[in-house]
Parts: sequence; structure tokens; C-alpha cells
Amino acid sequence: MNTIAHAPVAARPHPLLRSYVLEAKYEFLRLLRTPIFALPTLLFPVMFYLLFGVAMNRGGGGAAQYLLATYGVFGVMGAALFGFGVTVAMDREQGLLALKRALPMPPGAWLLAKMAMALLFSAIVSLLLAVIAGVLAGVSLAPGQWILLWLVHVAGALPFCAIGLYIGVLVKGSAAPVVVNLLYLPMSFLSGLWLPVSMLPGVLARMAPVWPSYHQGQLALKVVGMDAGQPLALHLGVLAVVSVGFFVLARARLARRG
Repeated sequence: MNTIAHAPVAARPHPLLRSYVLEAKYEFLRLLRTPIFALPTLLFPVMFYLLFGVAMNRGGGGAAQYLLATYGVFGVMGAALFGFGVTVAMDREQGLLALKRALPMPPGAWLLAKMAMALLFSAIVSLLLAVIAGVLAGVSLAPGQWILLWLVHVAGALPFCAIGLYIGVLVKGSAAPVVVNLLYLPMSFLSGLWLPVSMLPGVLARMAPVWPSYHQGQLALKVVGMDAGQPLALHLGVLAVVSVGFFVLARARLARRG
């Protein structure tokens, strides 16, 4: 009779869940080890805030607080647009996207992995800015405001993930960085992320609500009490339409490509 006691086997994660986790993990490591993506994404918002929110803003707590909210949006936009727009275009051009879709992996795992990567990079950027704002710029917020601002920044990556995804399925890998920059930088300036909309020329200030980044910036500014006073539902509605609309367009484009 077999009297050997068997040691209990540790519970393993469900294979489906494990597939999603591994795909997200390797997507994050891949981009973290890609200096051309990781360094600008993590350092550019921090450098701009150190320059304009700290070094050039001695004694101006209001401006440092405003720029904390808006540069956070600027940072998560970069993580989402480049994380999707450039990597999807390159993966598609190199055939990697077609390979992933042909592998026996959960449908959409590659998409959720890229989204998780963008949200994680966004979380890191927002946290870095918050630490600098609190320690060096003298920004003082209630604990609930700090948490809510961080959540608004991280969730704010989603509309730009959708825009980036559409760019990625639309253009070639070599053209994607140019297209993303042509959208990212002007949109940031024209939506009041670098300076208040009131400081823009009249026609540009009136056009600011056209940009999704304006509405995301207003949500962040609402947390710190420095928004333009427009309804919360307006900003959330515009961002929801942008997210769903560009995702549907990208999905349709991918379906036509097979």
C-alpha cells in the first residue's frame, strides 16, 4: 500500500488569466527596455514640470498646482499615444500583430496588454509629478485630492489609447512617430496643458474644447479647483465618445485587414 504523503500542490492561476498577465508583463518589459520610448515617456513631463512648475515659478503655488494637473495629462497622453500608435504600427508592419492573432492565445490579449502598459506608465508619470510637486513646488492638496488626481490622470490615458490604436492600424511603422508627434504636441499646446487657455489667442482659445486633451485637462483641473467651471458631464461625455469612436474605427480597420 502506498503510504507516501503527497505535499499539497500550490494553486496555480487560471491559464486564461495567466495568459493575460504574461502578455502584459512582457509588453511592459519590452517597452521599459526600449530607451526611445521609456525615457521620453517618463522624463519629459518631469523635466518640463521641473523647469516651468518649479525653477521658473518661485513663490507661485497656484501655477505649480495648475501645471501639476495639466502636465500629468500631458504625460499620460504621451504614454498612450506612443505606446499604442507607434508599437501597433511597428508590430503590424513586421507581421508580429498577425502572428499574435494567429497564436492560441486569448482574443484581445495583445490589446489589453498594451492598455495595461499605457496605464502603468501613466501611473508612474503621475506619481513622479506628484512627488516633485509636493516636495519641491510646495503644492498642498488634501489626501483625497491627491488620490483623485492620480486616478483622473491614469484613467485619462484611455481615450488616447483609442486614438493611438487607430493611428497604429492606419499608418506605417516608420510614419507613426511623426504622425503621433504632429498630433501630440500641437494638441497639448492648443488645449491649455502648457499654459492656461485664457493666454491663447482668441480664435485658438475658442477652439480649445475641440480637443479631447482639453476635456481631460479640465477634469484634472477640476480636482484642484482651477477648471473653467464647465459641467463634469460634458467632459466625461466627450472623452467617452472619443474612446468608443476611435476604438470602433480601429477595430473596423483591423477587421478589413484580416
